[in-house]
Order: sequence, then structure tokens, then C-alpha cells
Amino acid sequence: MLWLFDYIDSVKQIKMRNTQQKEAIKEVFCSNDQPLCVKEILQLTQEIISSTNIATVYRNVNQLLKTGWLVKIEFPPLGTYYERAGKSHHHFFYCRKCKSIFVIPGCPLDLPGAVPSGFVHEEHDLFLRGVCESCCKKKTKG
Repeated sequence: MLWLFDYIDSVKQIKMRNTQQKEAIKEVFCSNDQPLCVKEILQLTQEIISSTNIATVYRNVNQLLKTGWLVKIEFPPLGTYYERAGKSHHHFFYCRKCKSIFVIPGCPLDLPGAVPSGFVHEEHDLFLRGVCESCCKKKTKG
């Protein structure tokens, strides 16, 4: 909950307007646990406010990044995605069949054993690719 107060303070500092579109974009992220690309943010926001355009999405996403409400995630080779800041440590799985991104809670890495002797681990990202359970079931049925 502390991150919410930090967000409010940062909004006050940069005097960011809370527009209907920005509130709709925030609602989209609060309703979706998985990371979203700009195209997905636009589509989902247009379900709330149909007049939202791509420039509005980019502008508001950039403002939400500056305030720390969103974080940027680079998914090779998918590109840039965004998610709410303040989530517990997690990683991702990309299904190459249905093109969905799934959140993997926690961390499956044994970091002390993964870092070579003499190296200092500062951060890491884990992005797995394969076929999700749902697509595997479809494959075996068909």
C-alpha cells in the first residue's frame, strides 16, 4: 500500500492531470494481471472510452511510467509491454500457439548456484517460451 502513497506524491510533484482516459487505462491494468502491449491497452481502453486513440495511450503510459505507476518490460522478440508497478517478484511464460503471456509467480532460479564465483548479481529477468496447458490439450484432442 506504501507504493500508492508514493504514486500520489509523485503525481502531485509533476502536476499530472487525471483525465478520463488515464483513469480508463489504469482500470485496464487493474483488471488485467498479465503485461499488456500498447495495442492491447488501446483495444481494452476503447471498450471503456471508444474515442481513445493511440497517441492518448502513449502519452498516458509515458506519464504513468514517470510516476512509477507502470513499469516497462522488454520481451524478446515480442517488444515492449507494460504492467503495474509494485507487484511481487515474478517471471513470464509466452505461449507460441495462442500468443498469450502468463505470469509465473515467484522465482524458480537458484541464484546462488546460477551466478559464477566472483560475479555480483544485481537483477534478472526470466522469459520462458513454449506451449501453454490449454494449447497442449487442444493439440492432443485434435
